[in-house]
Amino acid sequence: MAKAESAATGIPSGLSSAESAARLARDGANILPGKLPVPLWRRVAGQLRDPLILVLLVAAALTAATGDWADMAVIMLVIVVNGSVGVVQEVRADRAITALSHLTAPTARVIRDGSQAQVPAAGIVVGDLLVLAEGDIVPADAEVVESAALLVDESALTGESVPVDKGFEDVVSSGTVVVRGRGRAVVTAVGVASATGRIASLMAKGAGLTPLQRRLMGVGRMLAGVTVLLCAAVLALGLLRGQPVELMVVTAISLVVAAVPESLPAVVTLSLALGARRMAARNALVRRLPAVETLGSVTVLATDKTGTLTEGRMVVQRIWTPSGEATLTGSGYAPEGEIVRDRLLDAEDLTHLLVAATLCNDARLSQDPRGEWTALGDPTEAALLVAAAKLDLDRPQLQRRFPRLAERPFDSGRKRMSTAHRLLDGRARVICKGAPEALLHPPVLVDDAALLARAAERADQLAEAGYRVLAVARTDLDVVPETVEESGLTLLGLIAILDPPRPAAAAAVTAFKRAGIRPVLITGDHPGTARAIATSLGIIGTGDQVIDCRDPGEAGQTRAGVYARATPEQKLDIIQNMRESGDILAMTGDGVNDGPALRRADIGVAMGRRGTEVARQAADLVLVDDNLETVVAAVEEGRRVYDNIRRFLVYGLSGGAAEIAVMLLGPFAGLALPLLPAQILWINLLTHGLPGVALGGEPALPDTMARPPRPPAQSIMGAGLWLRVIRIGIVLTAVTLGVAIWAYHTGRPWQSMAFFALGATQLGVAIGSRTRPGSLANPALLLAVAGALVLQLAALYLPPLRGLLGTEPLGMADLLIVIALSTLGYAAVRLDRTLHPTPPRGPGDRPVAASPLHSLPLNHQADPGTRS
Repeated sequence: MAKAESAATGIPSGLSSAESAARLARDGANILPGKLPVPLWRRVAGQLRDPLILVLLVAAALTAATGDWADMAVIMLVIVVNGSVGVVQEVRADRAITALSHLTAPTARVIRDGSQAQVPAAGIVVGDLLVLAEGDIVPADAEVVESAALLVDESALTGESVPVDKGFEDVVSSGTVVVRGRGRAVVTAVGVASATGRIASLMAKGAGLTPLQRRLMGVGRMLAGVTVLLCAAVLALGLLRGQPVELMVVTAISLVVAAVPESLPAVVTLSLALGARRMAARNALVRRLPAVETLGSVTVLATDKTGTLTEGRMVVQRIWTPSGEATLTGSGYAPEGEIVRDRLLDAEDLTHLLVAATLCNDARLSQDPRGEWTALGDPTEAALLVAAAKLDLDRPQLQRRFPRLAERPFDSGRKRMSTAHRLLDGRARVICKGAPEALLHPPVLVDDAALLARAAERADQLAEAGYRVLAVARTDLDVVPETVEESGLTLLGLIAILDPPRPAAAAAVTAFKRAGIRPVLITGDHPGTARAIATSLGIIGTGDQVIDCRDPGEAGQTRAGVYARATPEQKLDIIQNMRESGDILAMTGDGVNDGPALRRADIGVAMGRRGTEVARQAADLVLVDDNLETVVAAVEEGRRVYDNIRRFLVYGLSGGAAEIAVMLLGPFAGLALPLLPAQILWINLLTHGLPGVALGGEPALPDTMARPPRPPAQSIMGAGLWLRVIRIGIVLTAVTLGVAIWAYHTGRPWQSMAFFALGATQLGVAIGSRTRPGSLANPALLLAVAGALVLQLAALYLPPLRGLLGTEPLGMADLLIVIALSTLGYAAVRLDRTLHPTPPRGPGDRPVAASPLHSLPLNHQADPGTRS
């Protein structure tokens, strides 16, 4: 029966095999249901719905109608490559839900038919009696019915950095880890109804379109409308002037192709791919290409605390005894560092304190084959062992010298743990450690009131500074006690512990602020702990507000710098509120609880080493080195990519605008048909081909990370880009028409001269668009322009191409004149950038200044439920 209990103990005795089989058939397996696979055709159709791709499809169809199969093939190749990349990205993103199914334990121990058995985790049912021990992953949500010093690490699920003790009727959640003790628990929820299952349902909600996709959709809609209008205008104008209908239809179609920068998807894909490769070299792995650009758009960086801003490992940093204080150096669980004593601290007092902390301790340290130190058990107790090792105290030797006789495990009611040990003379020593408020008073301690008051005052100071404080006391008894009594003890001292920040975290916060990106801390940890971290790293000022998400009235704010005690659901709400307020948000995380937030943010950033598989699969970017500074490098790459896309748009659209303007204005200057349809397509193919794509490889500008991010609502053509296109387009048009009109009136091959001038002047614009003119940076662009110029010359002098394009060879003098005038394209770009620099991106005229880092020590505030 589900509620069968042992008559002797009152503890449920588990299910029978028949009952568990019936429940398994009724409720289903303890697994997370997989998402129905999306058919390939539907993924492809989704890619083809992009407005820019639709324009390209129309252009390809119209080009095929002219019989220019080569140009059509180029356009179709761009469409196929871009669509294929998009499909691959979707497939990889869908793995996030699948990763959750691997989180649950593959096997679990239960009581079946009155005896312990090991069964697959998928076979766990509601009512099963779980047997939990140190190191076990909890396979389902359950209620504790028996506990012996049971301590559970819930950080991956809740974000809390300190393990939680579990007693009778407490709840343990699926996916959490038992770090100490043992216990039994009755299963209350499995599969999708469990804590992991609820997170899986949240992860089904995607983040929607990236900023780049939204901006390119706007450009695509605009181009679609413009091309239709231009096609109708040119066709009508030609017919009114008496041109043949067939010729004008072909010409109009050619102009449509010229108006659409069909290399834009290729430029975007190449820019993103190059950015992803650069990021990989800097320890940032991109899982979804649009994330590269999205990083460059970020206005807010939301980060969790444990494992991201901090090392995720507790470290003893301060020790207080009645005779004086000491400071400890070193980080992590490696027993490396030193203890620096002040001149008043008695060495014997320090030794007695750390010996007691080592004996009243259930954690263990171990070194793996790679030489890395890890801890098994409560991280706080592991930190005490590391501190003792820095004093050259050997724990196995101490355990042999003072064997443990009895213990009283920690519980949240007493807030302390006590052990009894045999001394060499046969007497017994009782050691107690726990929260200061649970120890620093009679009858637990027998010290005089003045000492207790001084210790309590110092404990409060350390707690206010953010440390987690433990008090340690002991007493020696003549008779070995039958039970451990927690009274009549003498205070040995206080130990202050924290989860220290990563060394690079402060520099990263400074870099984000310098770049105009607002850092925000969202954590499940205590408000005091969150404030200490955020203040010391410069995320907030000393007096700034910290939002406690337990207060519904505060959780909805979008301009706070710190959100504490946030559940996975509240993280989603915070992120959504920020996005709705106009921010573009990046979210970092490493735990299961961060998975939904990573998916909901504009870009999710997961830790590669410490992070869970769920977080890595949900993220767009994975930090191989778990270093927040790597995000700074990724943001720089994202801004570079976006700058290069805008650079190509200026180049491509100004050239297309010039081609259209020449065709529209030429007849008014006596040039009946300035360019033939084949000539338009040839120029478009050369200029928008390799040179346009090569522009995507331009290096970043020197001030890239000293500028604020662009306004989230700004169009990709904003900040004066349309005006720049028009100004450069006017220069290209003037050079081309000027050459054509002069050649027409002097009896030269004016159409061929206009054809060469328009192509060569656009190539000059490509060279002038470089971020580092005069250098060998981005040699691919130099080679592409040189190759395109050679092909442009071949169109004048190779007979097969002359016959195809309807050109005539130019004399050397005429050719040199046109080449000289074509350099005005280069001059136009450089002069325009000097006379019309890009306006500031942010709301002010300057980048957002970084706040100075605070000089206060980085500490943790003790939680009222401090545990030992």
